[in-house]
Amino acid sequence: MVSGIPKKFFYFLAALLAINIIQSNFTELIFDEAYYWYYSQNMAWGYFDHPPMVALLIKLSSFFFEGELGVRFMSCLLGVGTLLVLWLSIDHPKKNAAIPQFFVLVFSMTLMNAYGFLTLPDTPLLFFTALFLLVYKKFIASATLPITLLLGVVMAALMYSKYHAVLVIVFVLLSNIKIIKNKYAWLAVGIALLCYSPHLYWLFEHDFVSIKYHIYERPNGAYNFSKYTLGFFVNLIAVFGFTFPLVYYILAKTKAKNLFTKALLFLTYGVLIFFFVSSFNRRIQTQWVILICIPLAIIVFDYMLSNKNSMKWIFRLGLLNSIIILYLRFGLVYQPLLFNKFYETHGNKNWVQQIKNKVGSTPVVFENSYRNAPMYAFYSGETSFSLNNVYYRKNQYSIDQSEDRIRHKKVLFVHKLRKEGTFHYTKTDGGVYYADFIDDFKPYRKLETELLTFDENKSLSQLVVYNPYTDSIPMRNLNFAVAYLDRYKKVKQLTPISVVTLNKKTSFLRPKDTTLLQLPKLPLPNLNIAYVRIVISENKLYFGLNGKPKPLNK
Repeated sequence: MVSGIPKKFFYFLAALLAINIIQSNFTELIFDEAYYWYYSQNMAWGYFDHPPMVALLIKLSSFFFEGELGVRFMSCLLGVGTLLVLWLSIDHPKKNAAIPQFFVLVFSMTLMNAYGFLTLPDTPLLFFTALFLLVYKKFIASATLPITLLLGVVMAALMYSKYHAVLVIVFVLLSNIKIIKNKYAWLAVGIALLCYSPHLYWLFEHDFVSIKYHIYERPNGAYNFSKYTLGFFVNLIAVFGFTFPLVYYILAKTKAKNLFTKALLFLTYGVLIFFFVSSFNRRIQTQWVILICIPLAIIVFDYMLSNKNSMKWIFRLGLLNSIIILYLRFGLVYQPLLFNKFYETHGNKNWVQQIKNKVGSTPVVFENSYRNAPMYAFYSGETSFSLNNVYYRKNQYSIDQSEDRIRHKKVLFVHKLRKEGTFHYTKTDGGVYYADFIDDFKPYRKLETELLTFDENKSLSQLVVYNPYTDSIPMRNLNFAVAYLDRYKKVKQLTPISVVTLNKKTSFLRPKDTTLLQLPKLPLPNLNIAYVRIVISENKLYFGLNGKPKPLNK
């Protein structure tokens, strides 16, 4: 397949690869990249927010380079790999005469452009979506055993990239429902499940923490048309920039002339409808709809090859997009090009150095910031941690062993909101953060609470506390509170409470054991409360995220 591609195509591909490698080397990490770099420091079959593919890419990159390129190198390869796979998916006889137009089309797609060098879960998602479509095209043409094996492996790789990948597989299969009668299709599914089973087992071992977070616990708010549904349509424009009217016009004009085109259409419309409906429940992030770029790149380019007027205008508008994108990419490296705008790639080395100059090798704990903690660790080479309290959310620091590495050590504790401290540092955007030293840092954030009974009319409620640690934890060092949450699980009120042990001789939470406690009457505040959560403050640290919110109607 590759042997028939003109050299001109590879010249463009090599130029793009060189641009992305140079950009990767000179652009500071964004916060999500630092967080996923933190994943890669302890390879596993799963992580709190995502499957492990993004961590694997970073680990592989680190074998070749250090620094930012040691995070992004594999993304650069996958970025150009995606374009190669897209090219192979297009059968039009005139395509070799329109290589520049192809590269302008795909380069002008904003987020697809960015994910050509940034390392995020969407980077492998785009590559494996394109590869899945190409292999599926081969499969429906001739379902041989090698193609079937490859299809199963690629489906697993898709799911290892991001959970949204299930939309790709489902909508493509729905486009060809008769495929359920094909024994090779079932074999492909079996291979995919077999390859994916280590992650499924990881989810089982961790109480399906990732699935529960994305479905039930992800932060949300009351429906807002401009932020949710209107924001969804704005995102559909943003992913294509100035070419968006023509892209969606071509989509509307395209008919399912064969099973492959039908799969492209089902995937595009399926993702659009899914997230449109979802927009009535939550804000749709721009990268969630990026999946449509892969099938639309094939659909639009194929149409361009048969319509000179569309070719001309998409090329012109795509060049305009590309010029703006290139300018912004320069701005990621050199902030003054963006005037008064500061992005995540600006000034991280500076604030990290301010802290390191003060603390040396002393571990640094960031309150409620899974973003700052890994950024500090990446650029300083020192230990950091995110201490998550009741007003934040759980993340990878909540489930891994990072807490153990800093317990009973002297740390610098960086406050989230406090406007005073023995030390402060300033970020490039002018934000000032305050910190204090703690000589003996003793977090026990994994203490779990379960409210067995709750009735505001009863005088007592029962609470179980599970201590997962190997340490006995003195009850005198613990304070309890009830967090009252609204329907969106945002804390509306936090009320300290007293607890009573059923056995008066109980003065410790025994290691790897549960302790039954009694709570006083918990009257509901005069607020719109939907959930309650019992939380713990250990050793004078602020109340954590212990246990699960309990619905009031259960």
